[in-house]
Amino acid sequence: MRQFEGLSGKGIYRSRDGLILGVCKGIAAYFDFSVFWVRTITVLIFFFSGFWPLTGVYILAALLMKPEPVLPIETEEEAEFYDSYVHSRKGAVHRLKRKYDSLDRRIQRMEDRVTSREFDWERRLNG
Repeated sequence: MRQFEGLSGKGIYRSRDGLILGVCKGIAAYFDFSVFWVRTITVLIFFFSGFWPLTGVYILAALLMKPEPVLPIETEEEAEFYDSYVHSRKGAVHRLKRKYDSLDRRIQRMEDRVTSREFDWERRLNG
């Protein structure tokens, strides 16, 4: 069984604890750069290109980048769920509901079995 490597190779994420929308910190984490240098380069581009071009690109990047997961992703199943949730919350909620319904049916079958008269008789006769 292959161990999951985490977020490496899974895309670029906005940092949840960045200064302004987490774009610079997310880019720095993805490319393994210092956040200081990414922010410095961003400010320099801001001064040389003017206010609106960089602001538009920054907001566009913030809208296109997925937010960083709240909890660390440990398995591929968790990564797939997170990606599906970010892209389609309705689909992810539907999948969770199906899983919950399946678990609920299993619990009901176990409860029916344990509370049945046959189970009570078997327990009295065998133990």
